[in-house]
Amino acid sequence: MTTDLGTSPLSQEFCRKHLVPPPEVETLAELNERLAAIDLAEDARHVHGRPTSVGFDFEAERELLRPLPADGYDCGIDLTPVVQRNGRITVRQSYYSAPAKFIGAKVRVKLRANELLVFDGRKIVARHPRLTRRYTAHDVLDHYLEILLVRPGAFAGPSALAQARAEGTFTKTHEAFWAASKAKCGDQDGTRLLIEVLLLHRQLPAEAVVAGMTTVVEIGSVNPDLVAIEARKAIEDSDLDEADGLDGTEADACDDQDDDTEAGGTADEGGKVISLHTRRLPPDPRTQLPDMAKYDRLLAPPAPPRKQQKGTSV
Repeated sequence: MTTDLGTSPLSQEFCRKHLVPPPEVETLAELNERLAAIDLAEDARHVHGRPTSVGFDFEAERELLRPLPADGYDCGIDLTPVVQRNGRITVRQSYYSAPAKFIGAKVRVKLRANELLVFDGRKIVARHPRLTRRYTAHDVLDHYLEILLVRPGAFAGPSALAQARAEGTFTKTHEAFWAASKAKCGDQDGTRLLIEVLLLHRQLPAEAVVAGMTTVVEIGSVNPDLVAIEARKAIEDSDLDEADGLDGTEADACDDQDDDTEAGGTADEGGKVISLHTRRLPPDPRTQLPDMAKYDRLLAPPAPPRKQQKGTSV
């Protein structure tokens, strides 16, 4: 990685002293931390012939510097790569994932010193740390969920899952929910349930979804709808009664048969049917219910035809 700090004598001296040979780093964040430590050490250095340190002289000159511009200046460059069939774009011989719905389309990319942004119009649809080595890739698991929902058998294979585990976004709670769902519903159906839970991260905070999964797994269920309910309860942090929470095991999401247990009763596994609190239901915008009398007449059985009496001729 080449570092250009300008052509002034001071910058050239800094490069010769600290950046020759070029430092070996994994990420730009690591390089920035190393440069910050070097800069801190430079504040205590004394230039030959001067009684004061570099940091002392800079503080004396700080008030004489011009203020920074009010408007920020974007140092990134704009590119327009095409999203390939594998859901990646190629930028400077490195590969970055993009949402699957943009496959085959040209997207606008802002390449900055530390990050890469992918735009759909003015909306940011992907954010990646900038890669510093050629032919390396950075994938986001969320970008492939629509494809994996159709092909759940490929979920364990992509590198996006390995990177999500390494970055900590795919936590041990996700692993526990995945294992429980596969044990109850099989590998494919259980993986689909996990993907439905991962899709909740697009609408709810990650901490709330993890809390919802923890509660649902503890009661022995793998229903994504219950995860959403418990995640919203964690967000609200309201003073609802404990009876509104999960007291037992809800019907599994992989069970296609309807549970005929009435409200207040118990299911086959001893769980109670959950009643949604009225605060969670949206208000009815209708001020007056429609008149259904005309449709009720259609439900009544048709009247039998009247028998005609034979008249007698006179």
